[in-house]
Amino acid sequence: MSLPRLQNFIDGQFMANKSGETITVLNPGTGEAIYEIEVADETVQQAAIKSARSAFKDWAVTPAVERARILHRAAALLREHNDELAKHEVLDTGKPLQEAREVDVVTGADVIEFFASLAPTQVGQQQDLGGDFYYTRKEPLGICAGIGAWNYPIQIACWKSAPALAAGNVMIFKPSEETPRGAIELAKIYIEAGVPAGVFNVVIGDGEVGQWLTQHEDIEKVSFTGEVATGRKVVESAASTLKDVTMELGGKSPLLVFEDADISQAVSAAMLGNFFTQGEVCTNCTRVFVHESVMDAFMDELVERTTKNIRAGDPMDPDVNFGAMISKPHLDLVMDYIEKGKKEGARLVTGGNTISPDDAKGGFFVEPTIFADCTDDMTIVKEEIFGPVMSVLSFRDEDEAIRRANNTPLGLAAGVMTQNVTRAHRVIHQLQAGICWVNSWGASPAEMPVGGYKMSGIGRENGIETLNQYTQTKSVYMGMVELESPF
Repeated sequence: MSLPRLQNFIDGQFMANKSGETITVLNPGTGEAIYEIEVADETVQQAAIKSARSAFKDWAVTPAVERARILHRAAALLREHNDELAKHEVLDTGKPLQEAREVDVVTGADVIEFFASLAPTQVGQQQDLGGDFYYTRKEPLGICAGIGAWNYPIQIACWKSAPALAAGNVMIFKPSEETPRGAIELAKIYIEAGVPAGVFNVVIGDGEVGQWLTQHEDIEKVSFTGEVATGRKVVESAASTLKDVTMELGGKSPLLVFEDADISQAVSAAMLGNFFTQGEVCTNCTRVFVHESVMDAFMDELVERTTKNIRAGDPMDPDVNFGAMISKPHLDLVMDYIEKGKKEGARLVTGGNTISPDDAKGGFFVEPTIFADCTDDMTIVKEEIFGPVMSVLSFRDEDEAIRRANNTPLGLAAGVMTQNVTRAHRVIHQLQAGICWVNSWGASPAEMPVGGYKMSGIGRENGIETLNQYTQTKSVYMGMVELESPF
């Protein structure tokens, strides 16, 4: 029996490739093939550029208020189809349905709504120069490329396209070849909402398609989400044509639990920051630093809640709260890290094995895993694992905790758990990370800019400042008096 086939979405409709090349997409929860995707060959790529170039001419001059109306309709349609879209996300990613329903589509719609509301607020400046004057205009960049990751397919597509489209740009979006369905569904919703054909095209494929986007001379900006090594390649490739870039890359984020913290809340933060979306979240607090005086209490509650409250199984089961790794190769990578943790002397407290739930045989599951007695030089403490593996470390004082937390080339996120408001501000201001939480973890509302320090990224997504990253400023000098010339 042949599998369903998903084609590229170009100029408002599906488009077949001519090469016949396909990639098979698996359901991580079962390990079974669920559909095929057609790789964007040269014919599709050229059509995407032509379509985007044509669409930009009209979309760029569409009044911002009208762009806002259309994007508001798109946000409403996303919410209307939330449950249906969430199921697509679960089949592609292996994450639990209860998460996808509450987070993935909802947060994507929130961001589209946020930038839709901001679209008409972009204004230039004017200044008198003693007779002459100048003014500035905020103008769109042109064709932007979005390259998404596999852990939040539709959310990332929304986060990248919303500010781009609100500012008057058009976007060619490449989802991960492992989770392409969400971007296609978003493209269909944009068309239904009234976004003109060609304003949001979706090309499918592996790294070669992504490289084509980053090198193409007609593309003005690239926004990429993914691992650091790939991000470096994207930046290098984009530099050949001096493209603007936004990079949302990996992390090895610290959570600092001080002696006065609410222990139950600290455990909640640590579990959210390690086991939500089965650990496949770039902002995860995979280094949990706990003050030595509360270590026993913290560990006791952490282990009890991890062993009793986490249920792995069929991700489509609404009672399941822990899903599957994206693929067998990724599962193997996570298990390799767990073995390194054991060999390097970390104490395995719980987990550490693959599992095969009765209702999800064949799925790519790894137990929620906790290591204690970790040290800063261990591989599991230094490198991003992107799986449900928590490293717990002990500290004695504030200065030590800050120094060790910052001892990494990455700087995506950080958190502090304390009831002392002075300490909260003092410590969080010294942590080298772009996304920080105090007595919380993981929330990324549309209003809040997100992005990393150091090797964790360039630029920001969400928040008011992001809209400016999708525009360029044109200065216009108006000569109102007679021009003086020595010639």
